[in-house]
Amino acid sequence: MKKFMNWMLKEESGQGMVEYGLIIVLVALVAMAGLTGIGNQLLLKFQEVVTDLA
Repeated sequence: MKKFMNWMLKEESGQGMVEYGLIIVLVALVAMAGLTGIGNQLLLKFQEVVTDLA
């Protein structure tokens, strides 16, 4: 197990894929935060419309 962990720490061939994975996760988090904000504003607008129609 120790030999495997040392190999994993020294191995660099998958480093680029990990970096791309981190970038994708970061973009997904930013998109989720942005869409949540837009969704909340959209919900408020629909509630205003319903209130005005009632």
